[in-house]
Amino acid sequence: MEKEKNKVLLVEDDTNFGQVLKNYLELNDFVVELARDGILGLAAFRREKFDICLLDVMMPNMDGFTLAEEIRNVDPDIPLFFLSAKSMKEDILTGYKLGADDYITKPFDSEVLLLKIRAVLKRNQELQEKQHSQIEFVIGNYHFNSKLRTLQIEGNSQTLSPKENELLLMLCEYKNDLLPRDAALKRIWGSDTYFNGRSMDVYIAKLRKYLKEDSTVEIVNIHGNGFRLVVPE
Repeated sequence: MEKEKNKVLLVEDDTNFGQVLKNYLELNDFVVELARDGILGLAAFRREKFDICLLDVMMPNMDGFTLAEEIRNVDPDIPLFFLSAKSMKEDILTGYKLGADDYITKPFDSEVLLLKIRAVLKRNQELQEKQHSQIEFVIGNYHFNSKLRTLQIEGNSQTLSPKENELLLMLCEYKNDLLPRDAALKRIWGSDTYFNGRSMDVYIAKLRKYLKEDSTVEIVNIHGNGFRLVVPE
C-alpha cells in the first residue's frame, strides 16, 4: 500500500520563488498548496488539512506573523516554518515567540530545508503517537475515553468539548504529577499568553465540576506552576 504523501501549505508572494520551491517539494513526494498572500493562505488552511506550513513574512494583505497567529488559533500543534528575507534578530525572535519550529532566512539551501521539514514531521508524528497511544483511563470511579470524548461514572456519561478533552487527557498523562501550565497552554491553546491562561482556568473549573462525584479525585492548583490530577492508586 502506497504511503500517503504529506501535505504542505506554502504561502509566498514571490511568484517565481514560490513556484520553484513548490516544484522542488513535489519532486520530493510532497503535495503542495501554494497561496500568494496571507489571506489566501488562511482561507486554504481553513479549507483543507495540512501537515506543515511554510510562511513568508513580508506579504500583502496579511503578513506572515499575523497569518501564523491565525493558524495557531485553529491548530496549536501544526509544524510551522518561516521563510523570510528579514534577518533582524527581533524578527527571528518574533517568529519563535509565535511558536515557529524554524525560522529560515533567504537565500537558503533547498536540500537543507527539505531535511528540516522531514525531521520535524517525523518528530511530530512520533510525539502524536506517543501522546495518543493510550485513549482510555480510569480516574477513581470515572472512566475516560479520549477518543470518544466521554467521561462516565455509574452509567452517567458527559461528552467533553475538544479543549476539555485535550486538557483532561494531558492531566491523565501527568496523573499524580505536575502538569506544567505553559506545556498545556502551548499544546492546547498555541501560546501561554495571559488571556489563554484565563481561558484554561475556566476549563479547569469545568473539569472539577465534572469530577465532583468522586471525592477521592481532585485537580490541585500548584500556584504559578500548573495543575496536578490527584487520583488514588
